[in-house]
Formats: sequence, C-alpha cells, structure tokens
Amino acid sequence: MRFVSFNVNGLRAILKKDFLTDFAKLDADIFVIEETKYTDNPKEEFPFLPEGYFAYQRTSQVRKGYSGVAVYSKKEPMSVHYGLLDNKYDEEGRVITLEFEDFYFVGAYVPNAGEELKRLPFRTEYEKDLVEYFKELSKKKPIVYTGDLNVAHNEIDLKNPDSNHNNPGFTDQERGMFSNLLSQGYIDTFRYLHPTEVTYSWWSYRFNSREKNIGWRIDYFIVSESLVSKVKESKILTDVKGSDHCPVLLEIDL
Repeated sequence: MRFVSFNVNGLRAILKKDFLTDFAKLDADIFVIEETKYTDNPKEEFPFLPEGYFAYQRTSQVRKGYSGVAVYSKKEPMSVHYGLLDNKYDEEGRVITLEFEDFYFVGAYVPNAGEELKRLPFRTEYEKDLVEYFKELSKKKPIVYTGDLNVAHNEIDLKNPDSNHNNPGFTDQERGMFSNLLSQGYIDTFRYLHPTEVTYSWWSYRFNSREKNIGWRIDYFIVSESLVSKVKESKILTDVKGSDHCPVLLEIDL
C-alpha cells in the first residue's frame, strides 16, 4: 500500500497549481492533506472530492481559514473517528482516524507552539492526550500515524539547530514529547530507514529558503513497532512543489 501526507498550506490555493497532476501521479491508497484552511460553506461541496476515493474532512470551527484535515482512501474504512478521545481537538479540525481490518490510520495537523511559545501549553496537552488515545487504539490493532507533526526531532532534522533552539518546533519540551511518543512503541519510519540522510519537508517562504535548502523535517510517517518489518520505503518528495511543505510517502505491505 502507498500512503501520502501533504501539508498544502491552503487547499484552494494549491488547487490552482499542479496539485491535481501530483495527486494523480502519486496514486496513493490513502492521501492525507493538512492545513486545508477551508471554512465550511453550506452552499457548496468541499472543493476537492476526487473520483475513486472515499473522502473525510474536518474544518476549524474556532477560526475561519485555519487548520483543517482531509483524508482520501480508495478503500472504505470500517469506521471513522474525528479528534482524539471524546472527539477532543475536533473543533480545530486536527485529527481523523480511519479504522481498517488490520490497522488504524491516523492523519493529523499537530498544533504549533506559536509565536513566543504562547500555545506550548495547548500543544503539551495535545501530546499527552495523543499518547492516551494511542494506548486505547493499540489495544485493538497497530497504528499508522502521519501528518505535519510540527517538530524537528533531532538536530539532523533542521538546517540550523543552534539558532533555532527554543523556537516553535524545536523546543526541548516538544522534542521530548516526541521522544516520549516513540518510546511507547512507535517508529519514525524515515529515520529508521535513512538514519543519516539530511532531507527536509518544510521551508520558510522567506529568504529563498527552499532554493537554499534551509529547511526542517516536520512531516512524518510513524508506525507501531509491530508494523516496521512491513515498511518498504519512507520518502520525502522534495520535487513536489505548490506549498511551503512537500509530501511524505510511505510504502508498506499491509
């Protein structure tokens, strides 16, 4: 199976670029997009509903043009869940879980700690709740977790670790929470397969950062340890443009 995750930084904007061509070429069994920035409009359909896919999406109810996640699956899931336990964080359009016979697929847009780390307490609460949510899911079947997780785990995962220490996405707290998640029995598939590779998935729009490859790796595919032997490839598709992120891809034998 082929899974793709892509923070599109605005669905309407990327649909005006080469996204439809890229989506078709990637031919994913499950394709997740984050940061749709879509605001519900009862007079129109969701702006991207490709043929051949079951579509599930959540938008932010707390602010217009903010956050949002959509998941497209060729196979109809057994069930769909929005948010974490008790649908927490669904009001921000953060998480969608699809249940299949042999695994759960979780697509997420993780909260950013924000300017001056004002949302770090909210982010910390999310990470604690995520661990509890995964504990419940993993009692039944293993998990594939993907999305813009808004953290560069180690110094290899961003261009300038020294000057970015304690900036959002590279605080000791966020990195520690990511380590804690992995310690619960999960594997960062890209780093597992490519332990020394330096490849980024996000670049600031400022200072020609993408052209200079001054970036961060903050988009991931995480799997339960029991699935790691089934992972065939985990890639960062830097040649796909249209956003300040690029897609990440997982090929797995499920």
